[in-house]
Amino acid sequence: MRKLGLLLMLGLLLAAVVSMSCGGQKEIAEEIPVEPAPVIVEDTTPPPPPPPPPPPPTLKESQFVTVYFDFDKYNLRSDAKSALDANYNLLMEFPSAVVKIEGHCDERGTVEYNLSLGEKRAKSAMDYLIGLGIAPERISIISYGKERPVNPGHNENAWNMNRRCEFRVIAQ
Repeated sequence: MRKLGLLLMLGLLLAAVVSMSCGGQKEIAEEIPVEPAPVIVEDTTPPPPPPPPPPPPTLKESQFVTVYFDFDKYNLRSDAKSALDANYNLLMEFPSAVVKIEGHCDERGTVEYNLSLGEKRAKSAMDYLIGLGIAPERISIISYGKERPVNPGHNENAWNMNRRCEFRVIAQ
């Protein structure tokens, strides 16, 4: 019996030790889900090159105003000066442009006379622009006399249209 009492006592002692070591309450650790860190993949391809700049605007012959003259004259009328003022503004806007002024005449008169008159008309237009400040090396002249009519008619309306100076762009 003694053995049984001793065993019983040992059992109680063991139960007391076990209950004390557990502290009575057990803490339960709460599991926190861990999200995986995002994988960052660096793009090693170089960025595309920037687009090329747009081409600079160009001067077109259609932007120039035609200069008209009276019969057998090469002096500049007020409307001719207004046309040349507009052409001056274009030449200032495009400072690298080089132009050729073409002198034209109507069909009346000899070939030689009209070539001379066309040259005087082109020169008067050139001199006016140079007087406004356009560099002389940016302007050249040529006369076509009566050889290149814009209107092939044989009347006053056609002749008025053919007595003119036109501008051609040589370089930009």
